[in-house]
Amino acid sequence: MESSKGRPVWHGEVKQVGTITVTDDTTGKTVKLPLLEGETGPRAIDVRKLYAETGYFTFDPGFTSTASCESAITYIDGDEGILLHRGYAIQDLAENCDYLEVCHLLLRGELPDPQQKEEFERTITYHTMVHEQLSRFYSGFRRDAHPMAVMCGVTGALSAFYHDSTDILDPRQRMIAAHRLIAKMPTMAAMAYKYSVGQPFMYPRNDLNYAENFLYMTFGTPCETWKVDPVLARAMDKIFILHADHEQNASTSTVRLAGSSHANPFACIASGIAALWGPAHGGANEAVLLMLEQIGSVERIPEFIKRAKDKNDPFRLMGFGHRVYKNYDPRAKIMRQTCYEVLDVLGIKDEPHLAIAMELEKIALEDPYFVEKKLYPNVDFYSGIILKAMGFPTSMFTVLFALARTVGWISQWQEMIEDPQQKIGRPRQLYTGNPGRPFVPLNKRG
Repeated sequence: MESSKGRPVWHGEVKQVGTITVTDDTTGKTVKLPLLEGETGPRAIDVRKLYAETGYFTFDPGFTSTASCESAITYIDGDEGILLHRGYAIQDLAENCDYLEVCHLLLRGELPDPQQKEEFERTITYHTMVHEQLSRFYSGFRRDAHPMAVMCGVTGALSAFYHDSTDILDPRQRMIAAHRLIAKMPTMAAMAYKYSVGQPFMYPRNDLNYAENFLYMTFGTPCETWKVDPVLARAMDKIFILHADHEQNASTSTVRLAGSSHANPFACIASGIAALWGPAHGGANEAVLLMLEQIGSVERIPEFIKRAKDKNDPFRLMGFGHRVYKNYDPRAKIMRQTCYEVLDVLGIKDEPHLAIAMELEKIALEDPYFVEKKLYPNVDFYSGIILKAMGFPTSMFTVLFALARTVGWISQWQEMIEDPQQKIGRPRQLYTGNPGRPFVPLNKRG
């Protein structure tokens, strides 16, 4: 259900529940700041008037203690290992829904009823083809270009093709843009892969579901009939669900910041793809595979475990622990089961990298050092193993993350545009440069 203004019916209000008194010890001046409370989670101090009243602003590198917006989309409690989308636990969504149901939930605020599900699936299905001219963009890239470089370019280029969905103040155009992005991202991602391996592009098929279509466009060829294994399709669908949104992370915040300038939605999503590309963010599952290659064999694991425990050694085990989750990543539990299902259906038992990964998992779940520090395998650890087993090159891992996260980005972008308190982003800084010096003419320098 949606309100007449297009905003989900369930959108709790932020309430002021008191004040916080801040005292300037250098002057004795005090100022009272509102203490705010959302539906759940930590309270927040409203510092919007702090600079006007004190001449000071806050310093928070990485924004680890700063709420940049109100949002009713996703909630994370890292200490308890909780991830909710619109109030629903990620475990329930992953076990009982498909990806497009979750897309409907994130975009429109509610899970669809049967009729809404059918209509939404039809809408997405019939937006999956891309403009034929867009395929020529791919030939402008080198064959060895990273697929994420290609995705940044072609996603931003969509704004040159779809002028009828770039007016961000028109709710209908915003929704059309959202549908197009969700629908076309698998097609463009598969085309990026096909281009890198020199194979012809495969057109989407309207008789396949979202995950099946993506696998078909990625691994199918015109030479023969390619059938999608239902276990692999469901695994792909779960990977999409588990990466659909994750609150105000680096890429989502980038999309919101770009969108705050009223840039078109295609450009905003391209900015999110660029932010996601970094190995500290979306490249984490690719980093897992690179780590497995570095370890090389099961026999060398003790050596690398010892290095991981050494604070003076730069080596780190990738795919273990999480900046947000101080408990077991709830997505990892689901992905672990999916991982074993995929390995079983593919009959993979003796692959060297997978053997290393399974032994690392065993150690991480039993070794007191990892247990005490709660360095459990995270979703990137298992998704990297699954994607490698399915035949994806590591360069495609972050592309799949971007594909799945598109709905989260566009939902967050849409929510921001509809927020009456939304302003263009303008962070402050602590200036550490020269405070001012006289200009010296060129002939007197040296």
